[in-house]
Amino acid sequence: MKKSFYLKALILLLVIISGYFLTAAVFPKNLTRYPFFVLLLLTDIYLWSVVKSKIFTYNSILKSGLALAYWFPFLLLVLTTVINYFYNSADWPPAVRIYINGLIFVFYTAKLIPALILLLTDMIRFSKHLFKYNNRAHSESKPSELITRSKFIEQLSLATGGLMITTMFAGMLKWVHEFRVKYVSIPIFNLPQAFNGYRIVQISDLHLGSWANETLLDQAIDIIHKQNPDLIVFTGDLVNYSTKEAWRFKESLKKLSARDGVLTILGNHDYGDYMNWPSVEDKKQNMRDLFTFYNEIGWKLLKNSHQIITRNNESLAIIGVENWSANKRFPKKGNIEKASKGIGQVPVKILLSHDPSHWDVVAKQNPEIQLTLSGHTHGFQFGIDIPGIKWSPAQYIYKRWAGLYSNEDNNRFLYVNRGLGSIGYPGRVGILPEITLIEITS
Repeated sequence: MKKSFYLKALILLLVIISGYFLTAAVFPKNLTRYPFFVLLLLTDIYLWSVVKSKIFTYNSILKSGLALAYWFPFLLLVLTTVINYFYNSADWPPAVRIYINGLIFVFYTAKLIPALILLLTDMIRFSKHLFKYNNRAHSESKPSELITRSKFIEQLSLATGGLMITTMFAGMLKWVHEFRVKYVSIPIFNLPQAFNGYRIVQISDLHLGSWANETLLDQAIDIIHKQNPDLIVFTGDLVNYSTKEAWRFKESLKKLSARDGVLTILGNHDYGDYMNWPSVEDKKQNMRDLFTFYNEIGWKLLKNSHQIITRNNESLAIIGVENWSANKRFPKKGNIEKASKGIGQVPVKILLSHDPSHWDVVAKQNPEIQLTLSGHTHGFQFGIDIPGIKWSPAQYIYKRWAGLYSNEDNNRFLYVNRGLGSIGYPGRVGILPEITLIEITS
């Protein structure tokens, strides 16, 4: 028994150490998250100790098949990471990459929920035994109640995992491209009459590396054009890892047009910081390729710069900054002062800034900026977003995570777009992909 235990412990230790070096070689940017992956593996082992006790069969082939099915996501994760070392996943067929990653994510999320329920139950049961709640006075009734309750919770937790799998597969195959138009009317102080009713369509976080084909993007573009926008703005994160993800969508994105054009800014993913580049020059070339791509599709990149829009001799300014985040993990390259230089006497200024934390820390303190448009959060791609109820895990990370916010002290507004694409989990549950139609009024 002891030999078996020590052997299993040794194998687990070797897997964890090997995984660390493999992650360092393939995904160096994710090394800070490696403890989480270790915790995920330990959770997997803990849940398996419960699941295997439910496999009532003397058929060794069936038992092995069920065990393989349980551990398949882990084996797939290891296999894809190893393959990635020799053949970068950015070069895989998009649909293969997207659905493999989605499969791994779905099954691990589905395992995590029941594992947490069971762990909490075991901790409570252990506490009761530790403090001797199961004493002789309750010996006739309590143990059977505890056993019955324990079995019920085990069954409930496993059923919860099955429900999670079903829901998250629906999120991948259906809801991820169920585009929603959000209409917002925003009163702007001192807005020139020529811009009363001006229509801005905001899209954000396309993450083109997570799209299986161009047809779905064309559908979104058709919806955007039906909004009859005066201006289209894209608030960052065109790609996941590198600019090469965008080229297959070139012809689709060239179709996007509005009376005053399409303006864009950079998000944290656009810098190529999540790739293990062969050299510094390769990373710089990736950025030059992004600038070339924007030129070729006709979108104007505002890189700490601005665009003046004129109607009937009246003007408003669109200021675009590079990524700026209060979170140390993300770049702080945005510079409002530099972007505003040379604007002159324009009564209304609208800021495009990818990360909404920029508004809280910097932008809302600037008296000249009446409205800020951001993205970045995706609304976590999971939550409840219906009239009267708005909840997502994103709210525990970002103070402003989706929709319209205002600063009553100085009448400044922030709108956070829920994103049009996805990353990590290639799906959405409750928080659907968003196209925002913003009408500014005087």
